[in-house]
Amino acid sequence: MTDLAIVDAASTPLQARVGTKFAYGTRGVREALLSFAVSNAHDILEEEILIHAGGKQVEARELAGNHGTRLHLVEGVGDGWLEVTYSALVDITRPTGDQVGPEIDFDRWVFTRPSRYAESDRLAPMAAQLFPDQTGFERVKAVALWVNTHMSYISGASRGTDGAVDSILQASGVCRDFAHVVVALLRALGTPARLVSVYAPGLQPMDFHAVAEVWVEGAWHIVDATSMAPREAMVRIATGRDAADTAFLTTRGGLTTFNRQQVTAILTEGQMPLEDSTALVRLA
Repeated sequence: MTDLAIVDAASTPLQARVGTKFAYGTRGVREALLSFAVSNAHDILEEEILIHAGGKQVEARELAGNHGTRLHLVEGVGDGWLEVTYSALVDITRPTGDQVGPEIDFDRWVFTRPSRYAESDRLAPMAAQLFPDQTGFERVKAVALWVNTHMSYISGASRGTDGAVDSILQASGVCRDFAHVVVALLRALGTPARLVSVYAPGLQPMDFHAVAEVWVEGAWHIVDATSMAPREAMVRIATGRDAADTAFLTTRGGLTTFNRQQVTAILTEGQMPLEDSTALVRLA
């Protein structure tokens, strides 16, 4: 990974077709909370949502989450299959200029605190030793580089219960583990950071993706320590403290069994950007 630099100019206009199809077997499930829809921070040109529970099409109630997050609540899931089909056509635009206001000030405090999967309090001594002199943007660059070089991306290497401390000890993981480590180390150093789930055109193998979002130079910028997809083409789904806030499926009661999952994210307009690791990119 090379040095990062801030880019405030808007990127070349892009459009993306994103979506997912997944199915879980359910037994006695009372409710399911789903996070798959594109954030309303984006300009959504087309969208289709189909949800089936127990062999019948059902209507989900949309709940508004933080930072444009859209959650879908399915009640009375019961026994059988919970199946979701989602598709959206999205205009990808990037904000410019400083971000100000009471909500921003609140977020900067909330996202400096430790959380379930980003145990910044436990990592404070280590972070201070690894990054004793850097501040501001130089600190973000140093942390991203360290995570990129320290950790190996290995599918299946981590557990769903692993936090940043576990990932550092194992020196391996998947996208959410990389993002958790970036978030935790930066919070330990006093820099606000959070987790964002995204659709990522160009990602191989295709799946839901997770990146860090860091407050630096007056705005939130995304940092992907895996460097597996161009950030300029990413589409925000959910934003939160860590994976506990961005999980695509949460259920109450009963049991769920994974059956299948497919994720799609392709550009339909514009050329696939090259990932420029010298740039810090903003996400709508």
